[in-house]
Amino acid sequence: MASRTRLLRELKAKTEEFNLNTIGDNLTNWEAIITGPSDSPYVDGKFLISFQVPETYPFTAPKVVFKTRIFHPNVHFDTGEICLDVLKSDWCPAWNLEAICRAITALLSSPNADSPLNCDAGNMIRAGDVRAYNSMAKMYTLEYAN
Repeated sequence: MASRTRLLRELKAKTEEFNLNTIGDNLTNWEAIITGPSDSPYVDGKFLISFQVPETYPFTAPKVVFKTRIFHPNVHFDTGEICLDVLKSDWCPAWNLEAICRAITALLSSPNADSPLNCDAGNMIRAGDVRAYNSMAKMYTLEYAN
């Protein structure tokens, strides 16, 4: 019941920044569109992410995945799973769905190559080959996120 009340409040208070909305009338399934930040190789890309919100929300983090293909060290290439501390160990009920969108946008600007789900992207950054990483990320953005 607390989950439903919280989600209804978030639905009412949402901004248009991420086009965050429920899928149909189901409060446990949400989608948002993240725009690639200007200081990243994802600039101007439009990335669809999906939220599966558990009944224990906000005490449990939602499952969030990229539906748009993206080349990023913290995003699993095949599943779209995101490695982000606020979705795992650092979750707290103060976080909401819009704040998660902001954290994901920040992750696009500042990838963490030390805990990669996409080892190819992580290895490029750790090896100092930022040019190759940026090139691949831009290529995937142009191919899938426009």
